[in-house]
Amino acid sequence: MRLIIHTLLFLGISQFASAQSSVWDLQQCVDYAQKNNINLKQSEISTRISKNNANQSKAAILPTINAGAQHTYNFGRTIDRYTNTFANTQVLSQNFYVSSNVVIWSGLAQYNNIKANQYLYLSNTESYLQQRNDLALNVATAYINVIFSDEIFQIAKAQFKITQEQLERTQKLADAGTLAKSAVFDLKAQLANEEVNVTSSDNNYQIAMLTLKQLLNLDTLNNFSISRPNVDVLNNELASLSVQNIYETALKNQHSIKSANYSLLAAERNLAVAKGRVSPTLSATGSLGTGTSELDKNIDAVNFVGWDTTAVTTGGDFVISPRTEVVTSKKSFSDQFSDNVNKSIGFTLSIPIFNGLQNYTGVKNAQLNALNAKYSQDLTEQNLYKTIAQAYANARAALNKYNATKLSVDASEQSFYYAQQKYNVGAISTFDYNNAKTRLQSAQSNLVQAKYDYVFKLKVLDFYQGKELKF
Repeated sequence: MRLIIHTLLFLGISQFASAQSSVWDLQQCVDYAQKNNINLKQSEISTRISKNNANQSKAAILPTINAGAQHTYNFGRTIDRYTNTFANTQVLSQNFYVSSNVVIWSGLAQYNNIKANQYLYLSNTESYLQQRNDLALNVATAYINVIFSDEIFQIAKAQFKITQEQLERTQKLADAGTLAKSAVFDLKAQLANEEVNVTSSDNNYQIAMLTLKQLLNLDTLNNFSISRPNVDVLNNELASLSVQNIYETALKNQHSIKSANYSLLAAERNLAVAKGRVSPTLSATGSLGTGTSELDKNIDAVNFVGWDTTAVTTGGDFVISPRTEVVTSKKSFSDQFSDNVNKSIGFTLSIPIFNGLQNYTGVKNAQLNALNAKYSQDLTEQNLYKTIAQAYANARAALNKYNATKLSVDASEQSFYYAQQKYNVGAISTFDYNNAKTRLQSAQSNLVQAKYDYVFKLKVLDFYQGKELKF
């Protein structure tokens, strides 16, 4: 086990030396996480989609314009639409058109839909910003946990070193006959237990570091180290704070509150949209079209070719008529394109009378959605107050625990110092010595835990006051 400990110490020193070029502070970690965290990127995409929807609702009030063309072959008997004549053969016709439609009145449903989508976009934007802030807080939590785990690791190594040195002294005293051999075995057993503590503490530190890397979406194989800021605990930091003041400040700067407010406004606008659908809708349409047909021809000349008997009178006389021949030529595309132009404009009034209660149900559901959005807003504010009050109480409890534990550490250090002196002269047993040492280690660990628990709770309170997360 000693070999393992020495190896861990060597690897820790080597790793620290190789990572000196990439030591990150808390702000660097937060900035990197906000640029590379995948969940945050997905939230940003959702926000961009809601922005597109908001822009689309604005564009929906503009007139629609569509153009088209047809190239048609007719076979068999048909009436040509441009010459109004029968055709028994293949006829090629073409049609070109442009049409437009615009809604003039729809009970303000389009306007309210625009406002609803704008509020949804603002709500999603605030949710995205809240997620950014939550990520920063999570990074700060992981960052503090790394520092905490490292300090516990350092305490475990220091205790191991003290026991190792004491074992060497005890071995010499036992060899000289001053102490019993059993004291050596007791210390060896204690040293083995502390080796386990060192290994466990190092493992916890590595896991804490891995958690931070994963939160940053950082390659876990890269060398990475964080700076260890000096964290001082001041007893007067909570004196100037109150739950109500923090809550009132948070109501103004927390993006989750703003998001809930915009969601409520969007739900109210959607209710107005549903009511607007009960109103009659007036729209205007217009079109411009033209076309060509192979049957449309120019008459170039009418030639006389003779006479034809067309009838016989009651007196036996023949009725004759001139027989002519019509000379035609294909009408040009440009002439047909200009001659066959047709234009139209019209208005359509649609009055909803009965549509399977769809409009009625839509209004009722929109009312319920608006009520639910109001409940969500109230719940968000209540949860915010509850979280702040709990964080404040936890901070105060952590501070009290820190002050009490600090006194315990001072007393345990004095107790261990005298126990060590007595043990060296054989005045106390190894069991009593180990108990004093264990109490000191436990008090030191509790002090570190209380210290960083208090620091984290203060960071939470800073977070809700809109302050920058930094040491």
